[in-house]
Amino acid sequence: MFRFLFDRDTWQEVFDSLSKNKLRSILTMVGVWWGILLLIGLLGSARGLENSFNRLFGSFATNSVFVWGQSTSRPFKGFQEGREVKLSLSDAKNIEKNVEGIEFVLPRSQTRVTATRNFLSGGFQMAGDYPLLDQLQKKKLIHGRFINQNDIDDNKKVVAISEDAYKQLFEKDEEAIGKYIEINGINFTVIGLFEVGNVNMGPSTDMHIPFTTFQQIYNRGDRIGWMMITGKPEYDIKQIEEDSKLILKNLNNIHPKDTQAFGSFNLGKEFAKLTGFLIGMQFLTWFVGIATLIAGVFAIGNILLITVKERTKEIGVRRALGATPFEIKRQIVVEAVFLTLVAGVLGIITGGWILILLDHFFGQGADAAIVNASVSIAVVFIALLILVALGTLIGLIPAFKATSIKPIEALREE
Repeated sequence: MFRFLFDRDTWQEVFDSLSKNKLRSILTMVGVWWGILLLIGLLGSARGLENSFNRLFGSFATNSVFVWGQSTSRPFKGFQEGREVKLSLSDAKNIEKNVEGIEFVLPRSQTRVTATRNFLSGGFQMAGDYPLLDQLQKKKLIHGRFINQNDIDDNKKVVAISEDAYKQLFEKDEEAIGKYIEINGINFTVIGLFEVGNVNMGPSTDMHIPFTTFQQIYNRGDRIGWMMITGKPEYDIKQIEEDSKLILKNLNNIHPKDTQAFGSFNLGKEFAKLTGFLIGMQFLTWFVGIATLIAGVFAIGNILLITVKERTKEIGVRRALGATPFEIKRQIVVEAVFLTLVAGVLGIITGGWILILLDHFFGQGADAAIVNASVSIAVVFIALLILVALGTLIGLIPAFKATSIKPIEALREE
């Protein structure tokens, strides 16, 4: 069989057969070409969307939930409804200690401040944070560093500022690291400059100072603004959220069925929805692409049936000269596989160019919707194997039709 594939006469016969009606051969290949083009284009676009999504959320611990205090909606243990709920550091420690599956609990505090430097000033959101924040929500540092443990231990008056804050407080190209800025009348040393991300989890923040410094300056004591709870990858973040709220209700004397006392945003749950959407999109892409391929391959089978009908007399002559039914079938199957492969390779090349154009026009910039739209070599090989399998199967239909005609009847055919 493999020796047959390298036989010059075999391919001469294939080219002679297809060249007798070039237009029909080309139109036959269009269906397969379009199917593989659609498959490559859609898969590459889906990968580009996934890459864009990963770039937006890649710096976040996605299996996380944010929790903050609100107001009670039910009276409980002598407390009236409408009581303001304030979270504390001890709440955060209790959750970390008692809720199964928790990896980190990060308490945070935030306030609005006015910052000045020389004759420049602006209003900003400033947060008191631990170094852990840079691990859970990675900061894209342009210069300098983020808060470290020494800053926390020594209550240092240092600040990491955003690029937007830098533009309002410093002259263009002016060095910021090591310089002082005045925040609500207190001098802070700039230790880092970070890039503002496309996605911000929690309130937007232009300035970060050590958590202990924040609590001391604003006399917050044990109180915190909100907390970020991160679960281990193998644990359900929705269950962690429910367990954490239940503990907080017990600690703060809140009715177990009070749904208003705590606000929350479950990043893990939302992330799972988006991940499910991407998986569904990839499945739909494979379904649509393969369905289109099958339709195109069936078109090739139909055309080959017509070709076999036209070549009835030729087949009869070959049978009379000693050609076996297997040799006749083999020749027609080779023609079918050749047509599908040529159309498929052209579709892959065209699809590749389309992905290059998509990346050029829509994949540039920090807010690009599609990033590096591409397909892997493995996907290309799988597509080619599917084409060979479909081409072989569809070629068997006209092949059996050709060998079902008796040589004498074929020679009598006009």
